[in-house]
Amino acid sequence: MIHQYKNNGYNIVLDVNSGSVHVVDELVYDVIALLDEGRTEAEIGAALGGRYPQEEISEALAECRELEAAGALFTEDIYEKAIIDYKARRTVVKALCLHIAHDCNLACRYCFAEEGEYHGRRALMSFEVGKKALDFLIANSGDRHNLEVDFFGGEPLMNWQVVKDLVAYGRGQEKLHDKRFRFTLTTNGVLLNDEIMEFCNREMDNVVLSIDGRKEVHDYMRPFRRGDGSYDLVLPKFKRFADSRGQQRYYARGTFTHYNLDFSRDVLHLADEGFTQISVEPVVAAESEDYALREEDLPQIYEEYDRLAAEMVKREREGRGFTFFHFMIDLTGGPCVYKRLSGCGSGTEYLAVTPWGDLYPCHQFVGEESYRMGSVDEGITKPEIADEFKCCNVYTKEKCRSCFAKFYCSGGCAANSYHFHGTIQDAYDIGCALQRKRVECAIMIKAALAE
Repeated sequence: MIHQYKNNGYNIVLDVNSGSVHVVDELVYDVIALLDEGRTEAEIGAALGGRYPQEEISEALAECRELEAAGALFTEDIYEKAIIDYKARRTVVKALCLHIAHDCNLACRYCFAEEGEYHGRRALMSFEVGKKALDFLIANSGDRHNLEVDFFGGEPLMNWQVVKDLVAYGRGQEKLHDKRFRFTLTTNGVLLNDEIMEFCNREMDNVVLSIDGRKEVHDYMRPFRRGDGSYDLVLPKFKRFADSRGQQRYYARGTFTHYNLDFSRDVLHLADEGFTQISVEPVVAAESEDYALREEDLPQIYEEYDRLAAEMVKREREGRGFTFFHFMIDLTGGPCVYKRLSGCGSGTEYLAVTPWGDLYPCHQFVGEESYRMGSVDEGITKPEIADEFKCCNVYTKEKCRSCFAKFYCSGGCAANSYHFHGTIQDAYDIGCALQRKRVECAIMIKAALAE
């Protein structure tokens, strides 16, 4: 499978199955397109003869055949054969998302967790439930050494003492079981203080700082329940926190909606405020919501991604670059074949735990009772749910099979598929369109900076 496109003055050819990327001139670009259509060399010579000298066409054809012989162009899909082994593989749980607080001190307009309630009731996780969750993770992690635990909400800092107690408990279990916990935390920053920052810098491998960008955007979408904006309170804290971590091991993480389709300005605003690790992601919401992204928004969003990518190249060359999560792409190695096929591991390797100890495939399934997999007391009582997720991959989804981005998104988000189509074996169409555009921009950035 070949994918060709032009971006920021570059002619780019992606050989999907091998992952090879070629930046080519106009002639080679046109030749590859005709070869992909199945044209013979004679037909290509006739089709392009009015635009290019025949000698140059012959040279371009020879170059393409050399790339094909080297396994870098028109390669076969070798991954589909791995599906049988993939479905039969033994999985272990390696990560938990602990819903440490089903409560929040903000009232974000787009919150899928309904201000922390998750279709249920407000609650804080007790130490006893959290301890059982860590014990469950250890017991179900097999020989895996590194385990990941994300403190999530709602707002985790509303249950800060339990967070600290669970970290201490986890550290105490590491040597006993030959494990290493990687703790992470997601916070809106309202309760952030020096003591919390110091603890996180010592114990948290990564921290996600929720901020949407410009003041007017952030305050509109992330207000307090009384209606006041939260930007002026959290921005100074987040800047100090990011600096205290050496501008590493964190993300300033925002969400863009229908109301700020010019979101590249929010990304650049965060960069101009000194943040170097940035993730501003598209909202996922039903079209009935006024802030939801719609198909007619796509052209403007594409332009924003292009504008952002070009600016990132410019700033990197000037020595003031920053990382944008959705443009991070590894063209030399990348994830293993199973990760390329299946994605995040929700429902098999990654589970979410509610404050009262129920287990779900991920945080976005919490409250969907048909996807309750068990509890930290009972263990997994519905292994068929894990089997369903284990069999979900880019070859079981018709939309993915012919998509050039399938080995980069690994089939997309199962929760988004379920919420929009009622099955995890489909794909969220707007999300797919944006993912394809982001892959194109990410590859362009790599090409530009390789010059």
